[in-house]
Amino acid sequence: MTEGKKREPKPEKVAVVEEFMKKVQSSKSAVVTGYSGLTVEEVTDLRAKLFHAKVEYHVVKNNLARIALNKANVTVLDDLLVGPTAIALAMDDAVAPARILSKFAKDHEKLSLKGGFMDGKLITVQDIKAMANLPSREVLLGKMLGSMKSPITGIVRVLAGPASKLVYALNAVAQAKGKTA
Repeated sequence: MTEGKKREPKPEKVAVVEEFMKKVQSSKSAVVTGYSGLTVEEVTDLRAKLFHAKVEYHVVKNNLARIALNKANVTVLDDLLVGPTAIALAMDDAVAPARILSKFAKDHEKLSLKGGFMDGKLITVQDIKAMANLPSREVLLGKMLGSMKSPITGIVRVLAGPASKLVYALNAVAQAKGKTA
């Protein structure tokens, strides 16, 4: 090969980069992990837990991941792509990877959290651990609906108060007349 002339990338690698770039673009967040030392069974268990939460766990060569992330305009992870790296992409619930990976890392010290991104911004390991302690989306929606329902219930009680007092008064008058007759 002559100097100054670049080799064309292999079609397989181009396909990997393009596919990973599309997944990054459609994800809500990502968490970068180091997985060195985990057994096949542990990784399979982790993948199953992530799969049920609609989180994709990708082991991609750091250089290919860097190219795909840069094509997806996510440059904040470049410094995290060192050593054996896997990236969890949230396709539905942005907090799910943080919750699952943090819990798994507590039980399996070989899994290390490196950082991640959300809304194009870098999130640190501390951010990931804080996110992991947030209630699930369903719990938050339930709390929000409960607090929205509370004022309406109060208004109904206030409005029903005078009407119920009137009913009690009329009932008392009817009972009093019934006793005198």
